[in-house]
Amino acid sequence: MNYFRTIIIVAAAYVLAHGLTAVLITPLQSRVLPEITTFASLLYLPHGVRVLAVWLAGPRAFVPLYIGGTLSEVLFTAHDPGHPGALVLAVSIGVGALCAVVAFEAMKYIGQDLYAGRHFRVHWTRLLLVGVIASLINSVGQSIVFSGQILTGHFSAVLTFYAVGDVIGLVITTLALMLVFRWFRLSGARNEAPDRRK
Repeated sequence: MNYFRTIIIVAAAYVLAHGLTAVLITPLQSRVLPEITTFASLLYLPHGVRVLAVWLAGPRAFVPLYIGGTLSEVLFTAHDPGHPGALVLAVSIGVGALCAVVAFEAMKYIGQDLYAGRHFRVHWTRLLLVGVIASLINSVGQSIVFSGQILTGHFSAVLTFYAVGDVIGLVITTLALMLVFRWFRLSGARNEAPDRRK
């Protein structure tokens, strides 16, 4: 897949996942946990997009993830670009876009190359493991980025919500991808089966 198409697909998938989170999940969560919802979602679907994009495209996925994160903030969050918090937001988007790259590279460094590669073998448990590692990296990174804005009493709750929301989002996204793969496999097998009515 050429890089321009990768950018378009990954950024669009990220915006779609972020939009679903912003429109469906955030309003419900803000009724129950308003002080946490400002910083973290209990079900963050874009984390699944991050992990799957890096799995498929490698470190090159950083740019489309950053573009998708930026577009998502522009489309779904009310921010003034000239506001002093815009720099914090830009760093936050960078942390989110980089967390899966760092997790995959860390695993590769210890001898576990989990990228999809040419053979495209799917090891779901390993993919979830690297997603959990990416979530922990993202949680710590986001908590540091927003440390000046998170009330001290809520710091550990926000850190936990980042991790839990990322992992749940990854699991939901991965399950959806598994169902899509299964559907493709079953429909392909059905199309290749000989017609016994002859």
